[in-house]
This record gives sequence, C-alpha cells and structure tokens, in this order.
Amino acid sequence: MQKKYYLFEMKGMFLEILSIIILIVMVLLTYFLNHNIKISDVDLILIFFLMIPYLVFHEILHSASYVLNGAKFKNITYGVHIEKGVLCCLCKQNISKRNILISLITPFMVIGVLTYIIGMILNNFLLISLSVINIAGCSGDLVMFFDFLKLKDFEYSEYDNPMAFGIYTKHDLSKTKLFGLKYLKVEDKLEIKDLRKVTISKFSIIVLIIYLLTGIIDLILMF
Repeated sequence: MQKKYYLFEMKGMFLEILSIIILIVMVLLTYFLNHNIKISDVDLILIFFLMIPYLVFHEILHSASYVLNGAKFKNITYGVHIEKGVLCCLCKQNISKRNILISLITPFMVIGVLTYIIGMILNNFLLISLSVINIAGCSGDLVMFFDFLKLKDFEYSEYDNPMAFGIYTKHDLSKTKLFGLKYLKVEDKLEIKDLRKVTISKFSIIVLIIYLLTGIIDLILMF
C-alpha cells in the first residue's frame, strides 16, 4: 500500500480540561508530600515573570530534541498563538517515530518531573510552581506520546496548523481511534505554505503586552 498523510487534529477543549485535571492533581500531590512549603512575595513575582519564558524554554527543548535526533535546524519554526491556547515548535520535514517520541517527552521530563523533584528536595516554591505549570501544559504532548507508542512504521509531519499534524504511513489510519485526537482527512501530499521562522499572532502580541504591563504595575505597587 502506498504511503499517505493521515491528518489528525488535537481536541482543544479536551486538552484544556485535561490540563486543569493534571494541575489539580499536581497541587494536591504537592500538598500531600510537603505541607511546609514557604511562599514569599518575591516568589509570586518571579513566577509571574518567568512563567512565559519557562513555557518558551519548553518549546526550545522540543526543537533541540528534533535537531539532536536528525532534523535540520533550518526546518524548525516557532509560533505563539494564545488565542488557540498554544506555543508551538514545528518542523518542516518528516521525522521518525523515535525522534517525535523523544521530542514530546523531553520537556515533560526535564522541566517538569526533574525540576519538580529538585524543587521538592530544596523546598523551593518557585521551582515547584514552574514545574507544575509545565506538567499541566504538557497535556497535548503526553496524549500524542502515548498515542504514537501504539502506531507502527510511520513518520511524523507538521504543517501550517499548530493544532494538527500528519502521520505518513502505508497503514490505513482513517478508522484508527486515537485518544484526544480527531481524524481529519488523508492526503497524498502535505502542503506547507506559511511556516515562517517565528510566528506571533496579533492577538498574542496584545496579550503579552498586557501581561507584561500588569506585572510591572504589580511590582511597582508591591515595593
């Protein structure tokens, strides 16, 4: 059977609910493991200012994993689409199953699980909070990771839609049920028209400016 691109889209509402559930579970777990975490005003300010850079670092880890496992850096693009609830790192070339699995799990393990363990050992509220935020934000990565573990003999491909991707394979996936994902269609060729190196939507720029101004005002009022 000839290889084709089977396009799937992440279910946005489902992932948002899953993120909230993960967040609640992590907060309860943290409280159960450590009742004596010290919280300062400085920690709260730092969390506010570091949260977005931390999420950006999440995407940088994705891209580093892509490149270290065979992708070319010139094919890596970044995007901020807050209106869709995503910061994204996309790759303009097909990559192997091994590559995508490593890329999906790396941020979760490095700035999620590992940072959480270090934060708990040091009793550091800042590290714990940033790790919990990242773990909750990994809902889409985790869904895709466990879905892809079940698939055989495929290459992963991304295109203009940051919420969708293609699975390039000879196996018919049109009837395959993947958890948290919706099947869209099958294509012989996947067209990539608008993947610029960095894409930030106008809505995202406005939100980021408001976010930054709010933080500065809070900082001034605090001191």
